[in-house]
Formats: sequence, structure tokens, C-alpha cells
Amino acid sequence: MLFRRFAVLFALCCVVFSVSACTDRSAEPPVVVEGYVRVEPDEAAKLFQSMTPGLQGLQSWNDLRPALEDSLGYILRRPKGARCVNRPGLDLKWGELASSVAELIALLPRLDANPELLAERFAWFRMSPETLLTGYYEPWLEASLEPGGEYQYPLYGVPEDLRTVDLGRFHHRWKGQTLVYRVDGDRIEPYFDREGIDGNGALKKQDVEVAWAKDPVDVFFLQIQGSGRLELPGGQVKHILYGGKNGRPYVSLGRVLIERGHIPREEMSMQRIRAFLNANPDVARDLMFENPSYVFFRLSDNGPYGSMSSILTPRVSVAVDRTMAPLGGVMLLQTALLDYDNGGVTPFNSLVLAQDTGGAIKGTRCDFFCGSGREAEFLAGHLQENARLYMMVSRRVLEAVGK
Repeated sequence: MLFRRFAVLFALCCVVFSVSACTDRSAEPPVVVEGYVRVEPDEAAKLFQSMTPGLQGLQSWNDLRPALEDSLGYILRRPKGARCVNRPGLDLKWGELASSVAELIALLPRLDANPELLAERFAWFRMSPETLLTGYYEPWLEASLEPGGEYQYPLYGVPEDLRTVDLGRFHHRWKGQTLVYRVDGDRIEPYFDREGIDGNGALKKQDVEVAWAKDPVDVFFLQIQGSGRLELPGGQVKHILYGGKNGRPYVSLGRVLIERGHIPREEMSMQRIRAFLNANPDVARDLMFENPSYVFFRLSDNGPYGSMSSILTPRVSVAVDRTMAPLGGVMLLQTALLDYDNGGVTPFNSLVLAQDTGGAIKGTRCDFFCGSGREAEFLAGHLQENARLYMMVSRRVLEAVGK
């Protein structure tokens, strides 16, 4: 037994160090410096002349209070003196962020009449380069908690043989990186990919199914979104939430369909992907196998939850790269959103809260939580816009630390 444990540990170390040794630095793309640019006071004043909280379903800025208090609670659990942002143009500690968010909460009752207070009381730092804004939503699936009849497609909980290790424990270079694997005899192996799980039944003997769905395409899209709602046969609705993943890289099926000539780039959307898969069941399964990434789930009566373990707010919560923007941070988002009713484009200029993360969300990219239902699905499926994001920091806090 001792020898077997040593062999597994040795194999793990070999994997870790071979990842670094095999890196072809000559093939790396040019480095893009991602950071922040402080906005001058005159420009900041213009940012808040046309705020659009109505597009977020807010009757008053005070409606942001519950979500902001969730964010502040998360921030206050972080070490006050540790850095939450350390990028060119912005160096910020958790304690400074907490003071900024607390000040905004205190100002909420005054913002409806005086939105200019956002420019007077806070400094704004624009993310650079420009942000790519995408969207996600909470899909609904017809499903059952028992298999049988039409319900043949399993939704899996986290498998018992899935293992993870913090690579930062081996070398500072890998701080924040995690390796997902399984043990096979004296070897470690990458965890099963989508084809191994859905095609070859790699998890069938583990008894980790949490539900069964009617449609494999629905399951695929649920995995992309990360959480959703199950409509059960008796009319009950259960939330199905993200539980973990297999550690395999995410491959965009939209990109695959474009490269193979199935869908023109200019027509690409989530809805077009779904329509193509439904119309071509003979190739749909193999196409879905092109994305080896796989998500595992858990059931709940509440949700959906973001990475702060608080419930997400539609059109307010966003997913960010936490090395770029801190969870709990308040930002101004400027972009354009498609109108569900007439298909037109509506300017969007309002406050959003960094309350979630995502495997594909890197650098300045931001994912906008659109909510649940047909309108949310429409918006998320078509959202791929250039946008500007501005991080909020209290001027009083900056003056106190001499920044």
C-alpha cells in the first residue's frame, strides 16, 4: 500500500513538471497587458448622465441593497490587508474594497434623485483592453428523479473517483491552478471526457446520477450554463446547480460548427446551435463529444448560486476572472443589449456586481447573467458584444491611503 501511494505521488509530480517542461514558448502569442486606466473627473461625470436601471428590472437604486449586502458580506470574510486587485493601474486591498461597497450601500437612498453622487464620491477605473461581453442564463429541462420511459439521459453528481490537487503546493509558478485526475492502478490519468462518460458509460457503475432528462441536447446546454431548473413530472421544480467538472478544456461547439461550414459565422447563436443539433440527430452526439469538458451537478430548492455562494440577480450579477476583478466588486457596464420584443438594440449603462466566475471567463471578458425563461435565453444566446467595464473605488478610501 505504501509503495502504491508513493507511485501515485511520483506519477502526479511527473505530470505537473512535464506540463512546464513541454511548453513551447516560441509558439506563445504576444503578451497583452490587461489592467486599468483611471477615468478623469470630467469623463466620470458623463458616465452617469444616462443610467438605465430600468433595463435591470430595478424600480429604484435601493433595489440593489440585498445583492450589495451579499457582496459586502463576502468581502468582509476576506483578509483586510490582502490584495484583491493587483493589476497595472489599480492596486486594491480587500479592506479598501469593503469600505467602498459599504459607502455605496449608504448612498443608495439618495441615488435616484442624485446619480451624480456616483462620480463625486467614487473614482472609476476602466478595464483595458475593451471587454468582450457574453451572456448566460438558467435553462429549464424536463426531467425526473427516477429513470425510465422518456427519461433516459443521466445528470451526474460529482463522481467518487474524481480527485483534485492544488498545483500551487508544488511550485509558486502554478499558484491558483488545479489538476483534476483519477487514479488507475499505480498511475494517475486525466478524468474521463464527455465521450467516455456519455458515450462509453464510464460512470454507470458509480451510482452518482441525480436526475434523468428527456433530451441529450438539453443536458449539453445545461452543462454550458452551469445551472438550471428541472421540471419534474408531478409539476415540482428543482434547481440543479454546478457541483464540479472533469478538468478537461472547454471547446466551443459554435466554433466547431463554423469551422466545418455548418453555420455561417454571422448567423451563430445558441439558438442556431440547438436548431442544428435537433435537425441532425445522426451527427449531434459526435459533435457534442468535440467538447471534452463535463460538468457535474447537485440538486437544491434554491438558486442559482454564484461563486460567492449567494443567489445571482438577473441583469445585475456578472461572472468575471477573479484575477482581473475581485468577487464582490461593483462595476459600471456600458454596452448594448438585444430587445426581445422587437429585435432592436438598446443601450445599457448601469451598475453590475461581480458575483460569479466561469471556466471560459479570462482576462477582461465578462459574462452577464440574463436570468431565467425565454427572454433570458434569447438574450444570452445572442450576446457577444464589445463593452466597457469600470471598477468603482471610494475617493475617500484612495485619499486615506495616498493613492
